[in-house]
Amino acid sequence: MGLHHPRANPDEMDEHEVTLAPFYLDVTEVTNADWNECVAAGACAKPKEIDTVREGYAPLAVFRRPDHPVSGISQTGAAAYCAWRNKRLPSEAEFERAARGDDRRMYPWGNAAPTPRLAVYGEKATAPVGSRPDGAGPYGHLDLAGNVWEWSADLYDPFAYTRPSADRGIPGTCEEIRAAQDQLRREKRHGFTGTNPIPEDCDHSLRGGAFNYFSWGLRSANRVHHPGSWKMIMAGLRCAMSPVP
Repeated sequence: MGLHHPRANPDEMDEHEVTLAPFYLDVTEVTNADWNECVAAGACAKPKEIDTVREGYAPLAVFRRPDHPVSGISQTGAAAYCAWRNKRLPSEAEFERAARGDDRRMYPWGNAAPTPRLAVYGEKATAPVGSRPDGAGPYGHLDLAGNVWEWSADLYDPFAYTRPSADRGIPGTCEEIRAAQDQLRREKRHGFTGTNPIPEDCDHSLRGGAFNYFSWGLRSANRVHHPGSWKMIMAGLRCAMSPVP
């Protein structure tokens, strides 16, 4: 995990090997049609109504097309959806494993710079899931870069890659994370956690980039964080699961 590169953020620069238990990851992001099945069953809330035009994007109706990735859902809601499917959210390490394989590639498709043929980015709206098959990852997963950011199961830990549990892809506890964030503020290391401000509490991590993002932000090692209660038009999910014994 991680990326030692002059343009990388400090929170991703400690490259290290991680050993993970076997897992499965959905090939595609969860669509609106998928999510609506959960809503109909009474297990999920409807996505947040967002004035996307006011935010500078396409009308909300575009984002809500059945084959587009669901968005405007919280991390808690995402976890509940996956549990309803008898699955779970992936960890940061699992996402990066699926996106980078064994060769430490920069992007899911390899090291070539992103283009509109490979990923959905620099746009005003999402696109149908799987609409960029040439951008598939090393194991065939689609949209691991672009379309929507994907909520992870992990709390965002700026020091995750230097902790004793880093070789297992496990972040610190919320208490340890708060201490790390306080340390960053004391040392005036703003920018360590990327362009977002140093969190005040325990955020959750998101991975993969989104439709409105720039090309460099689609790198598979990029780590983004937001409060898990936030419901953003650029944030969705895909589910993972562990093999059944």
